[in-house]
Order: sequence, then C-alpha cells, then structure tokens
Amino acid sequence: MLIDVTDQSFDAEVLKANLPVLIDMWAPWCGPCRMVEPILKKLSDKYQGKVKFCRMNVDENQKTPSQYRVMSIPNMLFIKSGKVIDTAVGAMPEAALQSKVDALLAAK
Repeated sequence: MLIDVTDQSFDAEVLKANLPVLIDMWAPWCGPCRMVEPILKKLSDKYQGKVKFCRMNVDENQKTPSQYRVMSIPNMLFIKSGKVIDTAVGAMPEAALQSKVDALLAAK
C-alpha cells in the first residue's frame, strides 16, 4: 500500500517514521510514474512492516519536492531516521528498486 503524503504530513509520516521510508515524488500526468506505481505497490506488500512506502503528488505539494531539489519525476527518496540515504530518478525495473530497498534496510 502506498500512503499519500502532503507537505503538511511529510514530517510526521516520513521524517519521524519508525521504519525506513521510500517516498515516490510523482504526478498523475507522468507516464513513467504510472509505470513505477505497480512495482512500488508490489514491493510495499513484500516489505510490509519493514519499510514504509509513501508517495507525494508534486503538482499538489511543491514545498517538500523543492526542499529536496526534486527536478524530475518519478523521483524516489530512500529515508532512514529522517535522513536521505539514497535517491532514484526515473522508471526503474523491479529488481533495481528492490536492491535499493534492501540497501535502505541495511543502512546504519
């Protein structure tokens, strides 16, 4: 399940989360974003209880993407303990995303 996050809820949902977080910066008109969404949903099921999967619509929320210098979408931030551990820009195959999620879990 992907949790929709806004500029207002970002701090509580992402930065203060008890679990590592993958947040996808996306927009409804973005073709590659729509390609990544089913992969993220599948991974969110696989890593349930281990990693929190969120998404933020950049058309409706500009403050947070600007703060994290998101220039193109899809743009995924891998966050642990409130810090960005890794990023991924553009549509990626499932295996590549899974590898990044595994690295997020292993990060200290």
